[in-house]
Amino acid sequence: MFRYILDRIVAMFLTLFIIVSIAFMVVRLMPGSVYEMGGDLSQTVIDALNAKYHFDEPIIKQYGYFLQNIFLHWDWGTSAKMRPNVPVFEILRDRIPITLQINLISLFAALPVGMAAGIIAAIKKNTIIDHLVSLMVVLFISIPSFVFAAGLQYFLGFKTGVFPIIYNVSAKGLLRWQSMFMPILALAFDPIARVARYLRAELAETMNSEFMLLAKTKGLTYAQSTVRHGLRNSMVPMMNIIIPMFANVLGGSLVVESIFSVPGMGGLMVDSINASDHMLTVAILVFYAMISLITVLIVDISYGIVDPRVRMGGKK
Repeated sequence: MFRYILDRIVAMFLTLFIIVSIAFMVVRLMPGSVYEMGGDLSQTVIDALNAKYHFDEPIIKQYGYFLQNIFLHWDWGTSAKMRPNVPVFEILRDRIPITLQINLISLFAALPVGMAAGIIAAIKKNTIIDHLVSLMVVLFISIPSFVFAAGLQYFLGFKTGVFPIIYNVSAKGLLRWQSMFMPILALAFDPIARVARYLRAELAETMNSEFMLLAKTKGLTYAQSTVRHGLRNSMVPMMNIIIPMFANVLGGSLVVESIFSVPGMGGLMVDSINASDHMLTVAILVFYAMISLITVLIVDISYGIVDPRVRMGGKK
């Protein structure tokens, strides 16, 4: 088991290294100097800043300095435009908590709703309720989260005034939760649909197994056997989608946060690209890559623990 986990961790860091390299190259190969884009600096000052941060060196040398600073000093560079000369990880440290909070709440709120919809659809299989749940699943998955965000902002914010149109940074207590409600709801539609669809399919398959037929012969109704026995056996495969789903929700929050002016990673990502703040953009890309890789690692390790055949890799 230790070797299995070690192999997965090594693979994760190798993948991360490749992602960091590609992100750095793509961002730094953009035309022009970061200090020349939309700034009022003189050419003398621009040349001095480029020399200080090695932006006047060939791209390979820039990459070498970049890796050297990371491995020796854990220095990912400084912001050039958003907050000049401030370390990028200091900027990220202020933005990460609100992003994680909104995304985690939306995911955990979506799980019971999606599970309830999946169970009801399985119990009411091939009825109008089942068809309505299937329609909901198709709509929630096919419509992007930013479309839901814009709709919620218009109807619940602008038309009714029930919730703030944009996130209130200074709000406390109940007002703060009101500001977070619409971003959370906009991000919850997709996981609700995915959980409902997956659980309904798993329950439909489980209900045709032999032990479920035995439960029915003991006098249990279809609904009772589904909840008591079918649900328990269908929850293990659910791990396959629940953990990686967080990375999907996090990706959707990129635009949703910008729509509601949430001071999180999504808005920062958009602003850093628009401002051509290269080092900040690279650090944000690495953050999202790390989240995705960690979720994959957790799933791999979890499956290795649950099913020994996975970590054996087919060896006899």
